Amino acid sequence: MSLHQPLKGRVAVITGGASGIGRACAELFSTRGATVVVVDRQAHEAQSVARSINGYAYELDVINVADVELVAARIESEVGPVDLLLSAAGIIQGNAVPPEQMPMEEYNRIFEVNLRGTYAVCSAFGSRMAKRRYGSIVNIASISAMRSTPLHAYGPFKAAIIGLTENLAAEWGRSGVRVNCLSPGAVLTPAMQVSFDKGLRNRVTMAQNSASGEICTPNEIAMAAAFLLSDDARAITGVNLPVDHGWLVASSWVTFGGLRAAS
Repeated sequence: MSLHQPLKGRVAVITGGASGIGRACAELFSTRGATVVVVDRQAHEAQSVARSINGYAYELDVINVADVELVAARIESEVGPVDLLLSAAGIIQGNAVPPEQMPMEEYNRIFEVNLRGTYAVCSAFGSRMAKRRYGSIVNIASISAMRSTPLHAYGPFKAAIIGLTENLAAEWGRSGVRVNCLSPGAVLTPAMQVSFDKGLRNRVTMAQNSASGEICTPNEIAMAAAFLLSDDARAITGVNLPVDHGWLVASSWVTFGGLRAAS
């Protein structure tokens, strides 16, 4: 275990903490000294992660806004005042289809979980942090928020999370609360592996379109989140940090024949 514990003594809530990026963050934050609270609609999986890191688990579906407030109050009463929040609860868009082929039910569900859920979680925990004059929040957006893609629901709602992050950073800045955002590129999560297995995405092509020729791991996202949440980043608020192995800078090179080979 690393002796560097920049999150020591902090209570960290992670929504969507039962799998993928959220789980990686729960495991890393624990090694860096935080008391971790895993919040997820998958209660059994959340409890399993919490047990493995000696943390806490709470069941919550973020689309139920009233429940978000109730769970926030319970956590603060039963665990302690929350210092850090990672809002990672989210769902992916099933298929990259034209707008007229997307069921409105799916569009609404993506809105409710990814954007409205993020807003509700930030409001519940961030307002409490502001009253105590200390706290740090990291929201999870996506590089699809920063480029045109055929993900007509997922991308625009992730872009809205970046805007929300900037608004809340200004709203709570004088109250000692920092709010930042991470935009992961392709990440080797279980959900991504399912898309590979179904032939919906191509792992080789995705890796070739990044500057490094690699795809992010959940732990790489977790390390960036841990930095932004820690006091090491105390002068940083309102930023959107891409963590994408250079996909944003490399993808446009295809119009010039692609990236050059290693020298």
